[in-house]
This record gives sequence, structure tokens and C-alpha cells, in this order.
Amino acid sequence: MSISSDAEELIGDAKLMAHLATSVDDRPHVAPVWYAYDDGELFVLTGGKKLANIEENPRVAISIEKNSDGDAEWMVSLLGSATIHEESERINEAAREIFAKYLGPDEEAWPEYYRQSLTDDPPNTLLEIQVASATAMQL
Repeated sequence: MSISSDAEELIGDAKLMAHLATSVDDRPHVAPVWYAYDDGELFVLTGGKKLANIEENPRVAISIEKNSDGDAEWMVSLLGSATIHEESERINEAAREIFAKYLGPDEEAWPEYYRQSLTDDPPNTLLEIQVASATAMQL
């Protein structure tokens, strides 16, 4: 893992949307995602096109930016490799961490869709992204 403590500090608790980029057959696909970060690993819940792409090519890029009124304060770009996890217990554990980050710690206050997704058959799959390199810029 090659991520500086400065970059980790920026993205760790940031309640920001990340943009996950996948690519198959030289056709990039970029989509906004919620994430959790811990010690060189980024966790994302996903399905659909992103998941299908990662099944074919696990290499990904992630971009996270904080801005105020359209002016960037900082930006971090990450490169890594994604591992797919389909175990419901592991998915639900990550989902709770991700949802708490964006929706607050009180599960009862979360919108029904998020509470109902915590089941023995979760609607999403978990991606565990091992960060290989990171570039951070503070403006």
C-alpha cells in the first residue's frame, strides 16, 4: 500500500461521494459511490455494471474531492484492485459502517430502504479495494 497519512486523513471520515472508475475492453465506466475507508482499504457496496466490470477486470480508480462553492479544497486519486465479497454478514457489516458515515449512527433514523437492505440476502455486493497508490493535492 502506498498512501500517505495526509491522504488517509482527508478521505477517512469525509462525508463525500467518491467516483469509482472501472474499465472493460477499454471502455471506462465511472459512477458515484458511498464508501468507507480503513487502513489502505476502501469498501463500496455495488451491483450492476460496476460489479460486472470488476468481475472481468478488478483494477479500479477512485477520485474523491472536497470543494466549496465549486472551488476545490483538496482532491485524492486512488488506484487499486477490487475483491468481490458476497457473504451477507460481511456485506451487512460494511453497509452499517458506510450507512452510519453518511446517514448518522442511529439505524432507526435511516430511511427504510437502507434498514431493509440489512438482510440475509443483501441487495448489493461488497467491494474491498486494496489501495496500491494515492495522489493527494490540497489547494
